Amino acid sequence: MSDAAAPGPFPGGHLFPHEELRAPTTRPLSVYVHIPFCAVRCGYCDFNTYTPSQLAGMNMDDYLAAVHAEIAAAARALGTGRAVSTVFFGGGTPTMATPAQLGEVLADLRDTFGLVPGAEVTTEANPETLDRARLETLLGSGFNRLSLGMQSADEQVLARLDRHHTPGRALQVARWAHEVGFPDVSLDLIYGTPGESLDSWRATLDAALGVAPEHLSAYSLIVEEGTALARRIRHGELAMPDEDAEADEYLLAERMLSTAGLANYEISNWALPGHEARHNLAYWRSDDWWGFGPGAHSHVHGVRWWNVRHPRRYAALLGEGARPREDFEVIDAPTRHEERVLLELRIADGLPVGELTGTERARLAEPLSRGLVTVVGDRVHLTLQGRLLADAVTRDLLD
Repeated sequence: MSDAAAPGPFPGGHLFPHEELRAPTTRPLSVYVHIPFCAVRCGYCDFNTYTPSQLAGMNMDDYLAAVHAEIAAAARALGTGRAVSTVFFGGGTPTMATPAQLGEVLADLRDTFGLVPGAEVTTEANPETLDRARLETLLGSGFNRLSLGMQSADEQVLARLDRHHTPGRALQVARWAHEVGFPDVSLDLIYGTPGESLDSWRATLDAALGVAPEHLSAYSLIVEEGTALARRIRHGELAMPDEDAEADEYLLAERMLSTAGLANYEISNWALPGHEARHNLAYWRSDDWWGFGPGAHSHVHGVRWWNVRHPRRYAALLGEGARPREDFEVIDAPTRHEERVLLELRIADGLPVGELTGTERARLAEPLSRGLVTVVGDRVHLTLQGRLLADAVTRDLLD
């Protein structure tokens, strides 16, 4: 279904292939802004990111001019009657842009679409890119949530992940963020790194909890093909992550975080009450969102599309007044059903039993008998043991 070869101008040709993008709706609208720049590439990362040497000839101003152009294009495609509920700047390293540059993009979104009262506005950040003054500027520009890539408090683990900040830097930035007035600070952690012990993971959790984050994400290390980490494992320099050890680390995280008052609201995410990441919940609940930037995915009214991946190609298309879309799909009923089961089982709210087909409801008996799910009222929920086997539970349920 790709039509990237014939992009068409704005606004003479339709930016997107379905008039349904403008259909009346009460569904929330979220925005993702991709900043694909990183100072260095971490060894485990397979995201669509680029170091300065890979983008020679393109600076941040050039790139953000293209983002502003896509915002204008989105307004032509969607209309301007839908205020934005959540904004998330991700990457890459969004804070390689200056706080003023990020604030200008946020102001453009506010002026173009409007933000609902109390909108959640998040930026990811690597700790070495922030200081107290930059945090104050971000807060003053309208950002109210900070997501910090801490990963570990163990210097050896950080080195294996090719992270270039010291173990204490993320903790210091989290303290500064609270001091200047950020109401929501989230820390991202990774467990399962080769050579990481349970004691090391416990120390990381202790350190993270010591700065009182409102939110914490803990992800198991995934070895992605094509990454430096995968090559090191293939050459025998590092061992593959051990699934049993990862399960032990996950259970330790659940015990320590729940004891500290952070409730698990999605398999890999814990938060104090009222501090759940509303932007991520929009994804898991299949709300509407527009992703700005190269490789960014969007979903509006059952149409999903994604942009060309390379920043220079993305900027060139927008500079020509052409759409940056790589491809799109219309989500049919079977796909929508499969995605609802996959995503909504992950969150603590669970999945409505009525979403399951008759044969799928009959299959509930097996995970129920094994203690992997519970049914409370009209919703199916994963148990703690079920969270460890979520992919298998979903696979066995689906027709």
